[in-house]
Amino acid sequence: MTKVGIKRVVIEVPENLRIPPGELEERLRIELALRLYEKGIANLGQARRIAGLSKWDFLELLARERIPIRYGEEELREDLEVAKKLAERARKQRY
Repeated sequence: MTKVGIKRVVIEVPENLRIPPGELEERLRIELALRLYEKGIANLGQARRIAGLSKWDFLELLARERIPIRYGEEELREDLEVAKKLAERARKQRY
């Protein structure tokens, strides 16, 4: 899996949004992740990391939002890499 850099972005939003102040950052991260994924700008892994959610929580969110899931080569590679690591860990624990 290729490591990529992280960029921090600061945005200004009106104070009177109908979002409780304690939920603002999380809500904006989730909304951004959903839209970037929906438009094909971010893949599943990128979008779920932006949202700060596990893969399964993000998949559930996509289902609730009725956003179709795209599963491409990159997602397959990531899943295979995780499966290999889990298999190796399980093998080491047996011995």
